[in-house]
Amino acid sequence: MSFNKFVLAASLGLGLSISSFSTVAAVPAQTAASQSAISPDQALQMLKDGNKRFVSGSMLERDLAKQVAATGAGQYPYATVIGCIDSRVPHELVFDAGIGDIFSARIAGNFVNTDILGSVEFATAVAGSKVVVVLGHTECGAVKGACDNVELGNLTHTLSNIAPAIYATTDIPGVRSSKNKAFVQAVADKNVELTVQNILDRSPVIADLVKQGKVKVVGAMHNVATGEVTFN
Repeated sequence: MSFNKFVLAASLGLGLSISSFSTVAAVPAQTAASQSAISPDQALQMLKDGNKRFVSGSMLERDLAKQVAATGAGQYPYATVIGCIDSRVPHELVFDAGIGDIFSARIAGNFVNTDILGSVEFATAVAGSKVVVVLGHTECGAVKGACDNVELGNLTHTLSNIAPAIYATTDIPGVRSSKNKAFVQAVADKNVELTVQNILDRSPVIADLVKQGKVKVVGAMHNVATGEVTFN
């Protein structure tokens, strides 16, 4: 093939690619109508599907400027995620979500206290979020610190909230410290499990929504090495 023909073919191919890309409709922001039409199970599946797209690199096209404008007067998220502050776990990216899709509560160790419970009650009972996900992650520094009894200013109190998960993890052989990766991960898993239960035990508001079938509360674990989220 001559150079001129090669350039022509490449140009046509590039033009086709750009044309095809431009015809993909950007995902719109959630509205009151679209949020109300989503069931808790559907909301959970949307998160699962979004994570699959994130892992595979096939994330949806979004016009963020339009989503900003569309959500300026109100928000209608379908999901609430309680996660760690870890920089490797950005909720909207991990679940391929847009502006106005997810309420995000973040604290080192992804546990709940009165303030976070109140925030989640707002997200569900007031703002209509359909699913609450307690999202832990692998290689969690907060869990490692708790396992090692780290003491540092206010962080000491923060890490103490993970202690129940440490005490409840009794079936992992070896040292009970951050040097034992299996132990650390088991504590992280148990911490998610206990946090889900704490939400239901400490918030009659959320527990009642779950009982009515209006909200689902689940645990999940994000693998920071692969991006994959595994739901309990």
